[in-house]
Amino acid sequence: MNICMVGTGYVGLVTGTCLADFGMNVVCVDVDEKKIEALQRGHIPIYEPGLEELVARNERAGRLSFSTDLKSAVESSVAIFIAVGTPALPDGSADLTYVRQVAESIAEHANGYKVVVTKSTVPTGTGRMVEEILKGRNGRHEFSVVSNPEFLREGSAVADFLRPDRVVIGTRDERPVAIMKEIYSPLYLIETPFIVTDVESAEMIKYASNGFLSVKISFINEIASLCELVGADVHAVARGMGLDKRIGPKFLHPGPGFGGSCFPKDTQAVADLARRLGERFEIIEAAILANEKTKARMIGKIEKIAGPLEGKTVGVLGISFKPATDDIRESASLRIIGDLQERGAKVRAFDPAAMENARNVLPGVTFARDAYDCAAGCDALVLATEWNEFRALDFGRLEKAMKGRALVDLRNVYDPEEVRALGWAYAGVGRG
Repeated sequence: MNICMVGTGYVGLVTGTCLADFGMNVVCVDVDEKKIEALQRGHIPIYEPGLEELVARNERAGRLSFSTDLKSAVESSVAIFIAVGTPALPDGSADLTYVRQVAESIAEHANGYKVVVTKSTVPTGTGRMVEEILKGRNGRHEFSVVSNPEFLREGSAVADFLRPDRVVIGTRDERPVAIMKEIYSPLYLIETPFIVTDVESAEMIKYASNGFLSVKISFINEIASLCELVGADVHAVARGMGLDKRIGPKFLHPGPGFGGSCFPKDTQAVADLARRLGERFEIIEAAILANEKTKARMIGKIEKIAGPLEGKTVGVLGISFKPATDDIRESASLRIIGDLQERGAKVRAFDPAAMENARNVLPGVTFARDAYDCAAGCDALVLATEWNEFRALDFGRLEKAMKGRALVDLRNVYDPEEVRALGWAYAGVGRG
């Protein structure tokens, strides 16, 4: 089957590549000529484990290609996936400009029946908007609109796509269901649960899922704050909670607050959707506020262990919002570095993948070659992102490089007593 994937960002590139690996013929289309040229040369614009090899394999097999020619791609495809960005507007709502533009282009170039699949994360009601655009601009051909939300975690997106918890198909028309099941046939054959529902429910499933996970993260971070006040250990609390099958252990890991391209944007968007409908999504609003409070209180941990920050040098290990990605959007590290600079500290930083992205948004920061270069001359070291290479640091080597011996472990990677036994001051999150 021929498929057109419109958008070669994170979702579009991973989805298009994985569908090609399923045996589909996929052309990924983008208006960004430089990006397409780079992809044609084999340069992958995002850091995602396993993706580069998968792209190369499917290009060699002739199942995956990249183009700026949307007209040709639409004409030759049965299914067209919309995987363009839906960035947040200042009021928190999702900007659907690119979705509208793609729908208009599909209507203009359609030469027969097409299944138009919304893969971008969009507010409920977007599918109906796409239907209206398609029918209003092209009454000669038939269209089926499908909502097929993605559930990809950055850093494990390829694995998530190839072994998902579920596939959601939202449509008002029975015709595209068989086509979608054919597209996802390798998953259907291994009995991956398929949820076939209406468009609005499928769109809401995505927002509901991300909203719930955001609440769960904010909850454990609030519990961590209480643990510090009462002398409890948040890890023991989280384990005791997570063994309850009604709760589960996932997303009960305390830290400096959630970030990335999904949770901050999607929680704002669903809160905005509720307001537009005359309601208040108070739990989501509380999660957003709690997350900002969590990020803000990290600087207090650093000051408590390092003392007044004016004139001091602090090393920050990790800039991406999570390990195994170069994505720094809404990363807690950005807030921490900004707060350090506001208090007069000099900042050294290192990240295994996100340095290039960080240079453009972090003026005044000295970027290091590795963790030990980052620690050179520092009064304190902050572990902000739990990359594997930060999990077994040589404290003797760090001690020789640094001025002080203070570790602020915002991911609770190290055992506090072991670190303190080495003569270091230590602060974690939620550890009494």
